[in-house]
Amino acid sequence: MTTTNDLAALETERNRIRAEYLSPADRRPASSARGLHHTALLSSDVLSTVRFYQDILEFPLTELIENRDYPGSSHFFFDIGNGNLLAFFDFPGLDLGPYAEVLGGLHHVAISVDPERWQHLVDKLKQNGIDHVVHSEVSVYFKDPDGARLELIADPLGEMYGHRVL
Repeated sequence: MTTTNDLAALETERNRIRAEYLSPADRRPASSARGLHHTALLSSDVLSTVRFYQDILEFPLTELIENRDYPGSSHFFFDIGNGNLLAFFDFPGLDLGPYAEVLGGLHHVAISVDPERWQHLVDKLKQNGIDHVVHSEVSVYFKDPDGARLELIADPLGEMYGHRVL
């Protein structure tokens, strides 16, 4: 259990890191990156993953190829807008076990959607019996068929709950 002293120490450390590393937006250097090319997740079943991401979340499948690193494995991609992709690998024959949140692993993927599309997608989650939790009326959290946690957020890219983060 985290004590009051622990919480104070954590806040002190956050403040120290902010002071040392966080520059105001007008003085922040440009990033060396152009954007997120893709995030790669694992899929236990290609068809159920395609049906979930394309049919329910409405992210179009853009490519389905053999994984060059593992014969018989698929590498497939979904368009999540703005030139970004969500990718998957399946590894038939390997016992990867169930999804687990572990240190260094995936906590969740947050994907920005237009506010008018957000409610439509929340309704589709309900219609398809997918457990979900709405937070702050702009975020919905749920899990994909393999247990990976996802968030659809109606805030624009670079904002979170009305606060600029970029």
